[in-house]
Order: sequence, then structure tokens, then C-alpha cells
Amino acid sequence: MVAPVVPVPLELKPWRDELGPPWPVARIAPIVLAVIAFVVLYAGPIRVLAGEWWTNPDAGHGLLLFPVSLWLAWSAGLRVAARPNVVLGATLIIGAVLLRAIGGLAAEFFTQRFAIWLTVVGIVTFLWGFRQVLHWWLPISLLLLSIPLPATITNSLAVPLQFQASKLGTALIEWRGIPVRTFGNVIQIPDQTLFVAEACSGLRSLTALIALGVMIGGIWLRTVPARLLILALAIPIAIIVNGFRIFLTAFLMHFVSPELGTGFMHKSEGWAMFVLAFGVIGAIAMVIRFAETRFLRWRGVADA
Repeated sequence: MVAPVVPVPLELKPWRDELGPPWPVARIAPIVLAVIAFVVLYAGPIRVLAGEWWTNPDAGHGLLLFPVSLWLAWSAGLRVAARPNVVLGATLIIGAVLLRAIGGLAAEFFTQRFAIWLTVVGIVTFLWGFRQVLHWWLPISLLLLSIPLPATITNSLAVPLQFQASKLGTALIEWRGIPVRTFGNVIQIPDQTLFVAEACSGLRSLTALIALGVMIGGIWLRTVPARLLILALAIPIAIIVNGFRIFLTAFLMHFVSPELGTGFMHKSEGWAMFVLAFGVIGAIAMVIRFAETRFLRWRGVADA
């Protein structure tokens, strides 16, 4: 018989113990200097990043991920056994500053934004050690996912997603009995032509679904295989839902009105499919959680 595995509870330190008084000058001065240095170094990249979150639909998920990551870090608290790691933390911070300088010289935004994230990791390591970084793996991962990918990567991802979504949409259109011909990402139905643009490739929903998969995996799921599974399923879910959106657009244009494939109605279809994708990945996560719980109970893990 397998003996139950009883996990050792992680002791956490209340934030009031870390942030409470006394506040002598020797404690305040390094914090003030660090904040000033951080603002001087990263005010420009942070301003551009916030503007991109607000104006670029491909990066809009950052508006949600950033505050959620802060809340999760606050909720997770500090480890009682947390100890500063000055050497590793200083090394990470120096490396981040060098990346910031290189990115500024090359006018490469992703490098500068990654330097912000690396600086945060370095500060956490410097103050509380790398084990605190591991304790905060979920908010730190979400913070990284809030940074938009470089255009070269998004373009290379968008093209195959366009073609896969076009193939699936075409198959659904043929299944419905609508005459259709496909040329790459151009779909022709009687008297209408649909062009699957980069914005309709499913890349937006894919990045958001990956972030949602990481969040669900960190909050709901307990094992690494279960978390990896929900992430792996985000890609086919994005393709399937976007292929269904293409089919729905062609169906409405052919049987109802060509105007339903453009303007407000087309954007509304996109939002509806986006919500559907979130619902699908949430439902799959519930199934995975149920299977994971049964497996852990079978293994004799306590509190499964």
C-alpha cells in the first residue's frame, strides 16, 4: 500500500512585516535611489509599452495581465525563509541594464521591454533570493507574456495560422454545401471573396489563450503535465475557433447579406469567437482538473 504523501505547507510572511516600520534613512535611501534609477532607465520603454497595450489589439491582453500579475504576487506573499541573493540579483540587474542600452542603441523595443522584466526578476532575487522568484513563477510568467512579441516572430507565426484557419474554414464551407475555392488565404464563394488577413489569423486569440492557459494552470492545476497539456491545447483551439469564424462569415455573407462580412458585424463575430475560445479552454481545464484530482487521489496524495 502506498503511504499518503503529506505536503509540507509553505510558511509565508505577511507583507506588513516586510513593509512596516521602522523606516530609518539607511533603509529608505537605497529604495528611493533604486526607484529613481528604474524610472530614469525605463520610463521611455514603459510609456511606449503602455501605449501599445492601449492601441494595438495584438498586445491588448497586457492591460489585463499586468494588474493580474501584481495581484497574484501580492496574494502569494513572501516566503519566511526568503534570503537576499546579492550576487545573482546584481548580476541579473547589470545584465538587464546592458540589454536596455543595446536595445536603445538598436531601437529594438522587445529587447528594452525584456530588460524591464529581467530587472524585476533581478530586484526580487537581490532582495529575497531566487527561491522567491520560483515562488512567484505565475505572476512573473504573466508579466513576461504581457510583453508583445517582435514583429518578425508575429509575422512568421501569422502566415501558417492564416493558412491553417483558411483550410479549416474551407472544409466547413464545403461541408455546408457552399461552392468554394481556396488560394492560400483567399477564399472564393459565389459572388464573394474572403481574404483571411493577419488580424484574422488567430494570432491574437492564440497569445491571449496561452496567457489564459498559464493563469488557469497556475491557479487550478497542480502538476506540470496538466499545465503543459492546457498550454498545448491552446494552439489547436485558436485555429479551430478561427476556422469556425471564417465559416460563419462565409455562411452569413452567402445566405444572409454580404454586409455581415465587414464592419461592425465582422468585429462582433471576432469578439464572440474570442469569448467562445475562452469558454472552451476553461471547460477543458475543468476536465483536466477532474482527471488530475482523481489521479492524485489514486496516488495517495493528501488534499488532492
